[in-house]
Amino acid sequence: MLWLVAKYAMTAAVIVLISEVAKRSDRMGGLIAALPMITILVLIWMQLEHQDPQKISNHAWYTFWYVVPTLPMFLLFPMLYVRCGFWLTLGICCLVTIVLFFLWSLVLQRFGIHLM
Repeated sequence: MLWLVAKYAMTAAVIVLISEVAKRSDRMGGLIAALPMITILVLIWMQLEHQDPQKISNHAWYTFWYVVPTLPMFLLFPMLYVRCGFWLTLGICCLVTIVLFFLWSLVLQRFGIHLM
């Protein structure tokens, strides 16, 4: 149980760190948020919990492919935010990301990579 609490605390600390840095510096907050810290933590947790090396490798492999359709959101959000407000922009970005993910998975299937 203590291990689980430590995992939650450390993971939450990363998110709090990013939001606090972003308050002070847009660029630095963006840089830190762009680093794959959560994925690195997950890989560390999986290793410390003695997960199968293939499972850990698969996690990194699929994370790469899942990131690609999320990238357009970061270009779309700033363009829509000033026109549509925060919540509507966030909803539109989530919807666009879901559609792009579905289309991306169809493209990757042609190459033998199955995301769903």
